[in-house]
Amino acid sequence: MKPVVVFRIDRRSGVATYLQIVHQVEQALRMGALEEGDRLPTAAQVAATTKVNPNTTLKAYRELERAGLAEVRQGAGTFITRSLSQPLTGPDSPLHNALSEWIRQARAEGLSGQDVTALFRAAFEATYPSDTNA
Repeated sequence: MKPVVVFRIDRRSGVATYLQIVHQVEQALRMGALEEGDRLPTAAQVAATTKVNPNTTLKAYRELERAGLAEVRQGAGTFITRSLSQPLTGPDSPLHNALSEWIRQARAEGLSGQDVTALFRAAFEATYPSDTNA
């Protein structure tokens, strides 16, 4: 059985917890880590690993359902209904490999994670100016 997504909550981010869960599911869908038919962890499982109120997780799952990405099946759980993955974004894609190599090179050059994030963000915003809030 495929491992389920593990949520990481940053309480200092300023982003609502339920939205962090939504964004992490969307990211997992884009990267191919979650696929159509996969079952999301239960609200109780998320609460046990993140100390998030189960209602917060349920709110996130309802948001995913509204977006057409998940379906709540009474008594069975919440399941992914469609993928956001593109062929060029998968973990084995040439673009993913090139980006991973770039990050390794930046680290070898002595850049911190914050430096890399700032550099990536600047390049991203220059290339995708209308997506800067994404």
